Amino acid sequence: MSLWENAVKENPMIAILRGLEPGNAIAVSDALVDAGFRIIEVPLNSPDPLASIEKIAKRHGENTVVGAGTVLTTQQVSDVVSAGGQIIVSPNMNPAVGKHAVELGAKWCPGVMTPTEAFGALSLGAAVLKFFPAELVPPKAISAMRAVLPPQAVVAAVGGITPDTMGDYYRAGSDSFGLGSALFKPSYAVEEIADRARSFVAAYAELRQG
Repeated sequence: MSLWENAVKENPMIAILRGLEPGNAIAVSDALVDAGFRIIEVPLNSPDPLASIEKIAKRHGENTVVGAGTVLTTQQVSDVVSAGGQIIVSPNMNPAVGKHAVELGAKWCPGVMTPTEAFGALSLGAAVLKFFPAELVPPKAISAMRAVLPPQAVVAAVGGITPDTMGDYYRAGSDSFGLGSALFKPSYAVEEIADRARSFVAAYAELRQG
């Protein structure tokens, strides 16, 4: 089983570290991995994001999938992969970005909202369908979409997700969640991030157990 397959099996939630400073990359990623996270995203609109990605990849790359978010161009894909990133997360469905990510062996996670975008992304090799922003895609919409998507497609709800709102999305068919400010903000102390991470992991484990 590959690193990606193991990560999705163990915990497919994506920790989104928007605003992470490279100086905090090790401490924050340590807290997340210790809590049970296996997929970490550093958005490219963070301070010196490639430095953070490189640090986290060197520290946790053997058992954690690390990559970038807000990836908008093929050059950014190349830069992220060169820094050790293995997942390319975008707010939109850009075929050129997706093709390049797949060519470089990275997992592509594009933002989608419609069946046309979702099936188009899958045809290009998307590893995860990121329904974003989740505030505009309620659980009923996820359920309707899930009814026509291939069963093996990994669906992630991203945007405004908290431990309390995960349940409705999970029952509607979301396999994964992208977790932003409810999990991490640059102003949070590492201990608080660890507490929030454990809360999400516990909530997701409870959902899985039914």
